[in-house]
Amino acid sequence: MDYLSFREYFIRIFYKNRLETYITEEHIRKFYDLTVKMVETNKVMNITALTTMDKIIPLHYADCVKAAALIPQNATVADIGCGGGFPILPLAIVRPDLNLVGIDSTEKKIRYVQNTADELGLSVTAISGRAEDLAKQTDYRDHFDVVISRAVARLNVLDELCMPFVRVGGRFFALKGAAGQEELSEAMNGIQKLGGQLQGTDEYSLFTADDEEKRVMVRIDKISATPKEYPRAFGVIKKKPL
Repeated sequence: MDYLSFREYFIRIFYKNRLETYITEEHIRKFYDLTVKMVETNKVMNITALTTMDKIIPLHYADCVKAAALIPQNATVADIGCGGGFPILPLAIVRPDLNLVGIDSTEKKIRYVQNTADELGLSVTAISGRAEDLAKQTDYRDHFDVVISRAVARLNVLDELCMPFVRVGGRFFALKGAAGQEELSEAMNGIQKLGGQLQGTDEYSLFTADDEEKRVMVRIDKISATPKEYPRAFGVIKKKPL
């Protein structure tokens, strides 16, 4: 994977997905460096199932960057279940103004995210821990302007893991696939119990070089404090979603 081929394909995909605002030489170089680091690390640790630039650029980078324009300037943002760094690392590249915190229960992935952010000069803090435990700590509960999550769990489980982190007046973004509207229907009762109110949904196509995939972004406002009994233990959340 040489840089010039990467650059050409990156520009093509970002234009195709109407993300041309984020096409700069600095961004392309950082996304290239991220790709090299990720593919190399993936040989010894499972970071992603996508290992070629024709998949990584649209299905990871463009997909994550779609949310960038909706996040307020200088916001504090938590990525819950950040895994191998999505969406936190792409957001850190295109939105250096953000105060980004990545949370995941897999310590080796958190180490990878932090090391990668440091190598790329990105402002990211990566924390290892279970969301349902950290959400009960005063340093994190009701703290963030924006909480975002991608490819972690169905929305009726994810809402209880994420909403306690959002400050009243803040917003939760759930990045979902084609089943996003169906998941939202299941989750509406829980969203209200957790202090949330549906702000809206964005349905759009994510374009690869020769195909497209459906995506749904769910936007939930935090209008009141999450009751103290939430989040429950993960086993209970999964067995009995709100």
